[in-house]
Amino acid sequence: MRGDIISAFKGIHPGKIIEREIRKQKITQRGLAEKIGEHSQTLNAVIKGHRALTVEMAVKIEDTFGYEEGMLLTLQAYYDIAQYRIKKAQESVKGVPNISRILFWDADFDKIDWGRYRKSIIARVLERGSKEDIAEIARFYGLEVDDLEQFRSKNQYRIRIDRNEN
Repeated sequence: MRGDIISAFKGIHPGKIIEREIRKQKITQRGLAEKIGEHSQTLNAVIKGHRALTVEMAVKIEDTFGYEEGMLLTLQAYYDIAQYRIKKAQESVKGVPNISRILFWDADFDKIDWGRYRKSIIARVLERGSKEDIAEIARFYGLEVDDLEQFRSKNQYRIRIDRNEN
């Protein structure tokens, strides 16, 4: 069962799981903090995702809620990995590609995180962009145009197949 929980919540801060359990059991953060012998401000910082869960606090909370030992710390580790990958993705690109802004009509173009959402951006440009947009996105990410196909949306691929069959 632990593997199912870990897979379902991989990359989510363990504070969210703790907050959910507090609501489910209809207790307060202050009540839980007193029960585990921690300051309520410390617990609140963990729940809000502003602070990492310590081993000591994780064990106390796991014992209180009857969680399997190590579950919350495993979630913390996966969260930390996800945050590291996001940071690296953001650092991997500089600037903004010179593509048609209308491709991202549903987002603030100037606030798009070009590193973090690389796969989705490439998929959208492949789906809706001009040949020039596709060439520019390949240049921007340091890829060959042919290498972009791996990012194509599976749904779009199915639609293209359906169109070809008619």
